[in-house]
Amino acid sequence: MTASALLDQWEEHLAIGRRRSPHTVRAYLRTAERLVEALGLDEWQSVSAVTTRDLRGHLAARRAEGLGNVSAARELSALKGFIAFARAQVDAEPGTGPRLRGPRIKKGLPRPITPDEVTGLVQMVADMADEGWTGRRDAAVLLLMYGAGLRIAEALSLTADQLPLGETLVVTGKGNKQRVVPLIPVVCDAVASYAAACPHQLERGEPLFRGAKGGPLSQGMVQKAMARARKALGLPATATPHALRHSFATHLLGSGADLRSLQELLGHASLGSTQIYTKVDAAKMLDAYRNAHPREK
Repeated sequence: MTASALLDQWEEHLAIGRRRSPHTVRAYLRTAERLVEALGLDEWQSVSAVTTRDLRGHLAARRAEGLGNVSAARELSALKGFIAFARAQVDAEPGTGPRLRGPRIKKGLPRPITPDEVTGLVQMVADMADEGWTGRRDAAVLLLMYGAGLRIAEALSLTADQLPLGETLVVTGKGNKQRVVPLIPVVCDAVASYAAACPHQLERGEPLFRGAKGGPLSQGMVQKAMARARKALGLPATATPHALRHSFATHLLGSGADLRSLQELLGHASLGSTQIYTKVDAAKMLDAYRNAHPREK
């Protein structure tokens, strides 16, 4: 077997077996490719034999190239998955693979956007679009993220089968897990407005959101549209599409939503992922207190 064949098999496992997103597949494939090249691996047996020392040395070299803590942690996770897959191919004894902890990462708090800023962003994205229908499209995607808490990949994976939208929407999230989210009228209206204006045939089973030439809309196009809008409005670089999902969670929690319900709406596998929003809400309260009491600044 060649190194190329190894990587092809790994790519197929990620894309078909694990149903990973194209972005994740590319990132994991490149990470595995670097390890294969660095250690001269060309068969599953040699990949399965990678030791903790080998892995530590490889990552040390990557850190010397400027790899940061967050990226190093992601790379280590991807490599562990690659090695675990290799060990499964050769029926290696479970639990005997390399053991290496990733760098400690200080988790920052999500930076939510205010409702007024969301309204401004949605309007600006629509106004700055090259064509009317693409402006309606981008506005609909952003409203799905803010109004329903969808990840950008979840919004873009929707198909025309879901039209017309009703009071709820079935969303397929990470790990191919499905959840049901409620929809507010403004979100349904935005999607309906886009669908009516879209010049491409929105057939069942095909992507709901289309690019200018009719292909699936890419995440990069949505990110660029929002970047232009936030610059025009003078908003910080933290005002990204994913920040809309953070804002959905933060605003719901601030309005009295309980953590378990919020966990289900967001599609988090663990409650711990949802609990970070309690800190965001507390931080907002502290800011309000300090603004009201200048002596505390």
